[in-house]
Amino acid sequence: MVRTAVFRPFEMIEGDRSRGLVLLADHAGRALPDEYGDLGLPQAEFDRHIAYDIGVERVIRRLAELTGAPALMANFSRLLIDPNRGEDDPTLIRQLYDGTVVPGNYPMTVEERERRLDLFYRPYHDAVGALVASVHAATGAAPFVFSIHSFTPSMQGQQRPWHVGILWDLDDRAPRALIDLLSKDAALVVGDNEPYDGALRGDTMFRHAIVNGFAHALIEIRQDLIADDAGADQWAERLAPIVEAVNARPDIHERRKFGSRTGPFDYVI
Repeated sequence: MVRTAVFRPFEMIEGDRSRGLVLLADHAGRALPDEYGDLGLPQAEFDRHIAYDIGVERVIRRLAELTGAPALMANFSRLLIDPNRGEDDPTLIRQLYDGTVVPGNYPMTVEERERRLDLFYRPYHDAVGALVASVHAATGAAPFVFSIHSFTPSMQGQQRPWHVGILWDLDDRAPRALIDLLSKDAALVVGDNEPYDGALRGDTMFRHAIVNGFAHALIEIRQDLIADDAGADQWAERLAPIVEAVNARPDIHERRKFGSRTGPFDYVI
């Protein structure tokens, strides 16, 4: 767990907006503002996947360096509030997560929920929206939005066979290309909407890519593969040419209406 005197909900890594690429990491950070203490949890819980996506901060920093693209990371722990959930999602602020009770999240008043939305969640999403819009303005074309996450090697006693997974809803432009390119490495087990389903109403991809008709994908890398700096750097170096190849496709920078498996919505086009 990291503490700072002045809490910043997010960190921007500047890059060349004319590249047409946006890199995001919703769960890169595990920090808490001073006023929340440790949410009643021991330090060891902040070293687990319930607090943040292990290895992702190093991956996105190196990937931004290699691609020259701008990147944005959330600094706050998902235990405080989860930026990759819709505002009405019941798992937005978890009181129980993978066997751990979070005392600081119970009871959760309406006022406290709104405070966390205003101070942490909404500033992050405002920054994401502004970055996506600035890349769109710089290129005059639809940006490619690429979000980086990591997942545990096992969950609820079940081993997960994938090394990496690509999550998506109905827009298959970037996901199909990413899966094909990653699968060229015979040593990799690549998941297609594994270990999670990419259709999640109100999540970051929905809010900033799907409703805008922008090509996008969410990658999940197994945490044991990027838990140290060497592994994280290796994965960033593996991903850089793949992301560049997808970003170079003309169809990636067209606005298209694919809809969502979560139901109808109004496009921002």
